[in-house]
Amino acid sequence: MSNAPIDKGRRRFLTVATSVVGGAGAVAVAVPFIASWNPSARAKNAGAPVEVNISKAEPGQLVRVKWRGKPVWVVRRTPDMLEELDEIEDKLRDPNSQEPQQPPYAQNQYRSIKKEFFVAVGICTHLGCSPTYLPNEMDEHVDGVEAGFFCPCHGSKFDIAGRVFEGVPAPLNLVVPPYYFIDENTILVGADKGQA
Repeated sequence: MSNAPIDKGRRRFLTVATSVVGGAGAVAVAVPFIASWNPSARAKNAGAPVEVNISKAEPGQLVRVKWRGKPVWVVRRTPDMLEELDEIEDKLRDPNSQEPQQPPYAQNQYRSIKKEFFVAVGICTHLGCSPTYLPNEMDEHVDGVEAGFFCPCHGSKFDIAGRVFEGVPAPLNLVVPPYYFIDENTILVGADKGQA
């Protein structure tokens, strides 16, 4: 052992320098580790809201988009389609949308914010098939009903508001996703107003 005097200034410097380098190393390791907890850009995009331009949608037309990997339909209903909704309630399983298949603002006869536009996830509530949109031929499947959705896989039937008919395999109305109107020509599917 050396009998040389201890240089306390040098010791303090080495202690501080070692602590700083160790702290910097810990941060260098922690930043990528914590960043790995964040969802990837692909995952973020998969759940991101989708804008739908409805400016060119004709009455009776269905516009399809994809949100979270699922088909979403936007139907511009005609006055005749809207009038028909009153006349068929006695044929429906859940005409007042009591089951939570839609946001509160779509829990009405039209299951929509604006009665002219219907927005729904295009997946049957029975086994996940995609029903066919029938703007004029639904009466082939349900007497007295002109427009609606028919699932050819197992025969489930829905009216033009996505409400399920009695006596079919599907237990629930079609799902209405969260959405709102950005302006008169654009719907944002996947977020409620104030969330986007």
